[in-house]
Amino acid sequence: MGQEVAVHRPTHTVYTIIDTGAEKSRWLECGVAFTNRDGSLNVLLNALPVNGRLQVRSSDGKGEREEEA
Repeated sequence: MGQEVAVHRPTHTVYTIIDTGAEKSRWLECGVAFTNRDGSLNVLLNALPVNGRLQVRSSDGKGEREEEA
């Protein structure tokens, strides 16, 4: 008792980019990443991309793709 458990929230979102042949590619969220104390990342994937292409974006809202209206 008396021990506090640190809550670790993902710092990044991981996407795979699917080429649809159209003007825009499709981004599919496939995991999350956590920043370690030394600045490296631990990546947890819910799916493996068949094209081997991953995009890791900060989860703070900066650099995320804007959804079209």
